[in-house]
Amino acid sequence: MGMSRSQSCFGYPLSIFFIVVNEFCERFSYYGMRALLILYFTLFIGWDDNLSTAIYHTFVALCYLTPILGALIADSWLGKFKTIVSLSIVYTIGQVVLAVSSINDLTDGNRDGTPDSLPVHVALSMIGLALIAFGTGGIKPCVSAFGGDQFEEGQEKQRNRFFSIFYLAINAGSLLSTIITPILRVQQCGIHSKQACYPLAFGVPAALMAVSLIVFVIGSRMYKKFQPQGNIMAKVAKCIGFAITNRIRHRSNKFPKREHWLDWAKEKYDERLISQIKMVTRVMFLYIPLPMFWALFDQQGSRWTLQATTMNGQIGVIEIQPDQMQTVNAILIVIMVPIMDAVVYPLIAKCGLNFTSLKKMTVGMFLASMAFVAAAIVQVEIDKTLPVFPNGHEVQVKVLNIGNNSMNISFPGETMAVNQMSQTGDFMTFDVDKLSINISSTGSPVTPVTHNFEQGHRHTILVWAPNHYRVIKDGLDRKPEKGQNGIRFVNAFDKSFDVTMDGTVYVNVTSHSASEYQFFPSGKKSFTINSTEISQQCERNFTSPRLGFGSAYTYVMGRKADGCPELSVFGDIPPNTVNMALQIPQYFLLTCGEVVFSVTGLEFSYSQAPSNMKSVLQAGWLLTVAVGNIIVLIVAGAGQFSKQWAEYILFAALLLVVCVIFGIMAQFYTYVNPAEVEAKFDDDEKKKNPEKENPYYTLDSVSQTRM
Repeated sequence: MGMSRSQSCFGYPLSIFFIVVNEFCERFSYYGMRALLILYFTLFIGWDDNLSTAIYHTFVALCYLTPILGALIADSWLGKFKTIVSLSIVYTIGQVVLAVSSINDLTDGNRDGTPDSLPVHVALSMIGLALIAFGTGGIKPCVSAFGGDQFEEGQEKQRNRFFSIFYLAINAGSLLSTIITPILRVQQCGIHSKQACYPLAFGVPAALMAVSLIVFVIGSRMYKKFQPQGNIMAKVAKCIGFAITNRIRHRSNKFPKREHWLDWAKEKYDERLISQIKMVTRVMFLYIPLPMFWALFDQQGSRWTLQATTMNGQIGVIEIQPDQMQTVNAILIVIMVPIMDAVVYPLIAKCGLNFTSLKKMTVGMFLASMAFVAAAIVQVEIDKTLPVFPNGHEVQVKVLNIGNNSMNISFPGETMAVNQMSQTGDFMTFDVDKLSINISSTGSPVTPVTHNFEQGHRHTILVWAPNHYRVIKDGLDRKPEKGQNGIRFVNAFDKSFDVTMDGTVYVNVTSHSASEYQFFPSGKKSFTINSTEISQQCERNFTSPRLGFGSAYTYVMGRKADGCPELSVFGDIPPNTVNMALQIPQYFLLTCGEVVFSVTGLEFSYSQAPSNMKSVLQAGWLLTVAVGNIIVLIVAGAGQFSKQWAEYILFAALLLVVCVIFGIMAQFYTYVNPAEVEAKFDDDEKKKNPEKENPYYTLDSVSQTRM
C-alpha cells in the first residue's frame, strides 16, 4: 500500500528525484550508444552510407514502436514499477552484448580495422540492438507516467514543472554522452593492434544503464505504486471495434442518429469507458500530423551529420568533429527550457494572449520547417565550394613533374611548361575522345602519352624524364567523407620505400609511382620513411602541414642534392571552407521548435488523458516518432535527389503543409479536464447506489487503485 502523503522536498515528492536520476542515466546510455552507431556501421562493420542510414532509422523506429508492448505489459500484467525494473534488465543485457560485439578479435592482425569474423559481429550487434530497442521502448511510456503518478491532487503546477525537469534530465544525459562517447571512441585500444576503441565507447553507456537500474530500485520504498488496471489497450480496441461494427450493422435510417460514433458501443460497454475512449481518440486524431515533425527532427543524426562532414570544424580555437555537432541541440535545450518556462511563456501571458498547448505545437512545427530551409541555404553555400568532378564522357588530368628538368606539356589547345617539383595547377577537363597529350623537353623528341583514360575519373600523370611517364587513376570521385583527409605518397626515388603515418603503413611504394589514398582526421600528422636507398645519416621523420577537413593531398618524396629525402606537398582537393558554425542557426530553429513542440506535447498528452489511459496516450505519442523515422526511409529512398538542398526543401515544404493542417485541426479541439469528467461519473454512481460507498470509485477519480 503506497503512503497516503509521500515525503516531499521543495514541494515535490522525494521519489521524483530517483526517477529523474534514473532517466538521466538511461538517456546517457541510449544517446551515447546512438551517437556512435552510424560510424560503427560505416567504419567498423564496413557498410556503405545508405545501408547504415537505413539500419539507423530502422533501429530508431523500433525503439519508438516497442512502447506499445511496454504499455501493454505495464497495464495488464506487471504494473509500471515492475515493468521498468524487468525491461531495464533486458536493456542492460542488450548494451553489454553490443559492447561485446565491438571487441575486435584481430588475431591475424588485420590492418584495415575490419573484424575477422564479421558475421559474428553483425549477429551480436543486431541481437544487442534488438534487446536495446525492446528495453528502451518498453520503459519509455512507463517512466514519465510513473513520475506523473507520484503527484497528489492539486499539484498540477509541480507536475507540469516536473515534465520540464524530466525533459532537462533527458537532454543533460544526451548532451554529456554525445560529447563523451565520441572522445572515448577515438582512443586507441586493442590487443594485437591499435584500433578505434568501440568496446570502451559502448561499455560506458552499458555501465550507466546498470547504474540507472540500481538507482531506480533504491527508491522503491518511496514510490506510489498502482495496481495494473487490466489490459486497457485491448479493452479500448474491442470497444472501438464494437462501435464500428454496430454502426455498420444499423446503417439503415430506421435507427436514430447518435451524437458521437462511439455512442454505438453503448449496448455493450458502460458510459465511463466510452467517455474515456472519446477523450483518447480526440487526442489521437490530433496525433495524425505529428510524425512529419519527427521525420525532420531525427535527421540530425543522419543527414545533418553527413552535411557537417563537408564543412570546416575549426570554430575559433576549438575543433569540432562532425558527429559532435549534434551536441548543439542538447546544449540549446538545456538553456532554452528554463528560459521558455521562466521568461517567454509568462511574457506571452502578460500580453493577454492565450498561448494554448496546441498553438505552441503549431509554432514548433513551423520553426522546424524553417530549420530545414536554413539547412538548404547552408547546403547551397557548401555546393558552391565543392570541387567539380568529370561527367560520364569526360576525364580530368593534371601533370606532376617529379624529375630534375623542366618539361613542356601540350594539351588540345594549349602548351605549358612545368618546372621540376611542380604541377599544372588544377585538374583540366577534356572530352575523352579528343584528349591528346605530348611531353617534350629542350633537345629531346616529343613523347605522346598513350594511355586508355577511364572516363568519368581524374588522372595524374607523373613525369620524370622526357620519355618517362606514368598515368595514375585517382581513386577519388568525390570529397573525402566524414571530414577525413586523403593522403597518398609519390616516390621519386629509384628504389621502393615504406611509409608509416599515424599508425598506418603504406607498404612498398615502388619507384616513380603513387600509393593509394589513406584517410586521416584533421590536425598535424607525423610520418617516417624507410628505404635501403636512404643513408642512416638522413632525417627520416617528417611532420605534415596541418590538415583541415575534407581535403586530399599528394606528398612527393623527392631527393635533395645530398641524397636525403625531401617532402613536397601538392593539393588535389582543397579543404572544406564553409564553417560548421553556419549549422548553428538551423540547430537553434530546430531546438526552439522542439522545446515548444515536444515538452508541450508530453504535458498535453498527460493532461488530456483519463487516469487509467495515460500510458495509452504516451505510447501513441511515441508511435508518432516511429512513423516519422519510417517517413525518412521512404522519402530519402524514393526521391533520389541529385542535389541535397532539394531534399531539405521538400521536407520543409511537407512539414509546412502539415503545420497548416494541424493548426486548423487545433482550432476545433476543446480542452477537457479528465478529473472533472471522472468525478461526474463518481457522483452518478453514488446517486444510483447511495449505500454502496465503494473506495474504488473515490480513489479512481484521483488516479488508479493503490498498491
